[in-house]
Amino acid sequence: MKVLVTGGAGYIGSVTSAVLLDAGHDVIVFDNLSHGHRGAVPRESTFIQGDLADLGRLRQVFQSHRPEAVLHFAGHIQVGESMRNPFLYLGDNVTCGLNLLQAAIENGVRRFILSSTANLFDKPERIPIDESAALVPGSPYGESKLYLERSLAWLGRTHDLSWAALRYFNAAGATQERGEHHDPETHLIPLVLQVALGRRAKIAVFGSDYDTPDGTCIRDYIHVSDLAQAHVLALGALGKGSRTYNLGNGSGYSVKEVIDAARRVTGRAIEVESAPRREGDGPRLVADSTRIRKELGWKPRIPELERIVESAWTWMRAHPDGYGP
Repeated sequence: MKVLVTGGAGYIGSVTSAVLLDAGHDVIVFDNLSHGHRGAVPRESTFIQGDLADLGRLRQVFQSHRPEAVLHFAGHIQVGESMRNPFLYLGDNVTCGLNLLQAAIENGVRRFILSSTANLFDKPERIPIDESAALVPGSPYGESKLYLERSLAWLGRTHDLSWAALRYFNAAGATQERGEHHDPETHLIPLVLQVALGRRAKIAVFGSDYDTPDGTCIRDYIHVSDLAQAHVLALGALGKGSRTYNLGNGSGYSVKEVIDAARRVTGRAIEVESAPRREGDGPRLVADSTRIRKELGWKPRIPELERIVESAWTWMRAHPDGYGP
C-alpha cells in the first residue's frame, strides 16, 4: 500500500515509516522539518518537504503521488507549551489537520490513522484507562487531538472514511537507527540520560507531593517500536468503520523510578532538583490496551522499563548530538 506519513521526520513518525517499509509498504514522508530531522527519514522512502498549512501544496502531493492511506503524526506536541500558547494548538494543530483531511477526502483516500494522545484523559475515574473513559482533555494540546478525532467521526459518517485514532501514553526508547532529538527536549527519559551523559547538570522533578506511592507522577512508558507496530496493524485492519485504541504497557512507573532505572542502566550519578508542579500534569496515567490486544493481536515486545531506557541510552551514546545541529 502507498502510505503518506505526515511528520515522518519526527521521532515516532520516522520509526513508524521504517516499520512500514519493512512490512512492504511504499512510504511518502511529508514534513516541514520545523521539529523533525531529514536524517531521521528512511532512505527508502520518498521525502517531500512541505507544510500542512499549505492546502494547495497538499493537493499537489495527493494528485502526484496518489497515496492510498494517511498516517498523521505532524503537529505541536508539548502540553506545557499549549497551556502558555493555546492559540498555537487550537489553531495550527486543528487547521493543519483539517487541511490534510480535506485533501485526502478530495482525492479519494478513505484510510486515515491519527496520532492521538493520553492527554484526552485529564482526570480519569479509574486506572488503567480504557477506551470507554470520559474524554476530558487536560490541555489545549489534548483539545486539539479530540477535535480531530471528532472530525474523523463525522467524515466517517459523511464520506465513508475508515479511520483509527491511536492514543499514546508515553512514547520512549529508541531503535538502533532512530531516537529522540527534540529542541527543546521535554521528555523525561532523554532528559535524564542527558544528565548521565554530562550534557545537563541535573534533572528537575516537577512535583513531589502527588497522591502516588513516592509522591511523583506515574506514567505508562511504551517503546517507540511497539507504537510503530501498532500503526502497521491498525493500517491492515482498516476497512469500514472506525477504531480507537489506547496504547501503553499497562504498567506505570513514577518519575523517581525512571531516574533510578537510568542510574542502573548507565551506572552514573544523576543529580535531581525539586521543582513546582506543572499545570496540566495529572498524578497517574496508565493505559488499558485490552482492546487492541484482542482485536489486532498487538503485544508490546519491549515492555520492561530498563530495556526501554537501555535502548535510549544506546542510541544517545552513539548519537550524542542527535541528528546534528
